[in-house]
Amino acid sequence: MNIELWIKMGALRIRQKDLGKIKSMTNSAEVNVKVVQTIKINENTATLIFREIYESIRQLGDAKLWILGYEPLNHEVSMEILKESNIKDKVKLNSLDRLKKIRNDINYRGFRASIQQAEEILEFWDKCCIEILDLLKKRLV
Repeated sequence: MNIELWIKMGALRIRQKDLGKIKSMTNSAEVNVKVVQTIKINENTATLIFREIYESIRQLGDAKLWILGYEPLNHEVSMEILKESNIKDKVKLNSLDRLKKIRNDINYRGFRASIQQAEEILEFWDKCCIEILDLLKKRLV
């Protein structure tokens, strides 16, 4: 990820690390996912589940950028930084762009998430984000 380009584009701002803020973000992401995982997936809940899990994923990207000393000013840059995460199943991170498109369709075009999309983002959390969360927590110690 070209940090300098993102700064020039106005998507990132240089900031001092704020460990309290970073811990709060990672904790919020983790707690929100645990709550959402208790919701039964159906046609009525799929959109809510998708949005909330996406938001938790974005918070992990925000936390990673704050650890690096940057404040993200949009969710696109937060998702981009996650693609550089050094996790076991790194190829799965390529689905972040598709998840972002689904989220945008939901938020800006009034689309509803399908049950399959809600299941997919939950699986993405389990396969990628738990490991990313652990890596972030290690950097906070």
